[in-house]
Parts: sequence; C-alpha cells; structure tokens
Amino acid sequence: MKNWSEFYRPRKLSEVIGQENAIEKLENYLRNFPLKKKAVILNGPPGTGKTTLAHVLAYDMEYELYELNASDMRNKSSLNERLKPVLEQKSLFESGKVILIDEVDGISGEDRGGVTELVSLIEESEYPIICTANDAWSSKLAPLRKKCEIIEMKEISPADVKKILASIIKKENAKINAELVNRIAMKSNGDLRSAINDLESASKIGETEVVDIDERNRSVDIFKTLKHIFQDKVSENMLSAFDNVDMPLDDVLLWVEENIPRVYSGKELVRAYERLGEADLFKGRIYHQQYWRFLVYENAFLSYGISEAKGKKEKTGFYKYSKPERILKIWLNNQKHAKRKTIAGKFSASTHVGEKRIMKEWKEVRNILKNSLVQKQLKLDAEEIEYLMKY
Repeated sequence: MKNWSEFYRPRKLSEVIGQENAIEKLENYLRNFPLKKKAVILNGPPGTGKTTLAHVLAYDMEYELYELNASDMRNKSSLNERLKPVLEQKSLFESGKVILIDEVDGISGEDRGGVTELVSLIEESEYPIICTANDAWSSKLAPLRKKCEIIEMKEISPADVKKILASIIKKENAKINAELVNRIAMKSNGDLRSAINDLESASKIGETEVVDIDERNRSVDIFKTLKHIFQDKVSENMLSAFDNVDMPLDDVLLWVEENIPRVYSGKELVRAYERLGEADLFKGRIYHQQYWRFLVYENAFLSYGISEAKGKKEKTGFYKYSKPERILKIWLNNQKHAKRKTIAGKFSASTHVGEKRIMKEWKEVRNILKNSLVQKQLKLDAEEIEYLMKY
C-alpha cells in the first residue's frame, strides 16, 4: 500500500508551493558555487519540504545528489567514515554533484567533535553541501552557522495546505468531508507531511464522519519565534506567531520589549516601540475592563506590528536574543515579598495584629524584628533574619 505523503512528494520544482524565496536563494547558491559560502542550511520546522526542495532542485539543475543522514554520523570518526569518501569521489556525470546532509541537528557538538569535523570537511569540499535543520540556531551549531548561508523555509499557509489536499483528494477519487479537510489544513501549523498523513487516515473513515483532528502539538521556542518576527519578511502568517509559544502573552510582551533594541535602530526602532505601546495599551484595557476580545489586538501589535516596523525586507545576520531582565527583577521582588509575608504571618500570630497592617507599617515593624530576642521568640530562620538585615 502506498504512503500518500511519500507518493505525492513533489518531483518537479513547479510542484513546490510556498517556498519561492528559499528556491531562489538555493538556486543562486548552486549556480554561483563556490563564489559564496561552501554550504547552506535549509532551516525550518518539520514538514516544510526541506529535503524535498534539495532533491527537486538538484534534479532540475541536473546535479547528481548524494544524501546522508546526520544521525548516522554523529561524531568525528563516523563523519570521516561516511562523508569524507563522498567528498573525495568524483561525480559520475559531468554536471557535478551535490551533497545533502539531512537533519544536521543530529550531529554531536564540541564534546564529540562532530560539528567541528563537519566544518573542516566543508572547508575542504569541492562540491556544494546542503544541510537541513529543524533549528539551525541551537548553540551547538554555532561553528557551523559561520560557514553556512542559512536559508529559512516558511511554514506552509493553511490555504496552500488545503489546495494540496484538494489535489490529492481529486487524484485519489476519495470522498472526505469538506469540513474535515478544512480542519486538517487549519490545524496542520504548516506541517504539510502531517496534514497529508491525517488526510490519508481520514480517507479510511469515509465522507459521512467528521473526526476530531488534534492541532499539531509543536511548542515553539521563544528565541526562534523572536527571530521570525524581527528578521523574516513580514506576512499575515505572523499574526499567529506566538500561538504555539508556551508562554503567557504578558511574558511575551516583556521578551519583545527586551529584544527590540538588539535588532532595530533608527526609525524602525521608533516604530517598533510605538507598536509595543499600542500592545501595552490594549493589555491595560483587558485588565481594567475585562474585555478579553482585545487580546487579538494585543497579539497583532506584538507580532505583525513589530515585524512590519522594520519595513518589507527581511533582516539578515545573527542577533543575540536574551531573556528580559524585567522578568528576573519581578521574580526577585516576588521572592522578597514572599519572605516578608512569611515573617509578617509569624509576627501577626504572636501579637494578634492583622497581617495587612504589619505589611503596611513594615518599616516600623522591621525595627522591632531586628531585636534578637524577638527573632528567637518568633522562631525566625537564618534566611528570614538575613532578609530583615538587608531589607
């Protein structure tokens, strides 16, 4: 029995949908090799067609393609054993060859020499090397990034996913509920391969049933999402950029605020802060008026609005994103407040004075609590006594 996701994998460049920018960059790299960097990384979430694009473009340009999976050559010795002979072997055809290293995330870091050895082999290579990665921005791949051009693969839009699913349904002469097809496309989160697998499963149920398709459980890393917002070309898909980030929108706002000046400057910086101000305004309205429908506006300003502040072009280069200092300060303040509340509770139990009043009159109460006899009577521990001396 055929597997739909494999059977309907694009065989021609014209069949690759939604990756025009990546196609142009990869084709330019292959045509101009080795004028630019000797390797590229196709970077993007699962199911966006990274491996497929490498195969299709190599075939279209009449290159011989050697495919290796990084998980089979994780360290220095296995890289030498598997990759080095391929680099030294001449092509069977005059048109040349391309080496594809799939899932480069699987190569070990500095501890086992995998990434370091790959960088060395790339420098020696006479042939273009295409790597694929789900997260090219992981710390262990930092040495590799310096030697590679990074080409981002976009998540495929729900409209394009639906178009492809409709084409498959027609070719298979399948009968599938239209509402279900739409649900599969909307909940695929750009993972076309998984959407086709869901469609194949649904085809076995029949058109009269509408089954529940769970949304792809892909919790997206906040660093990756920030890079998408700040550096990628602005698009409507960015409105849902933070949907899969496992973090409250209030915390997302702090992350965006912290990293705006790390990427933007000049007029784009001013525009970005204006959008951030609008997001914060709607946040205030939500809390004061309990109008939860305003969340959509806060989200829009934080995602599409911040991205659009840089203009229509993408921002290339590497930027170091960092955790917001305000979160750390808030945490430290909460820790201090919690310690104070614990001490106030003990004092209240012994004096029958209300805890709220003690917290309100803390400066005066603190002077009493500094007395060692009082501390002993309240059975304050070392951390609580240290807190009293500091705060």
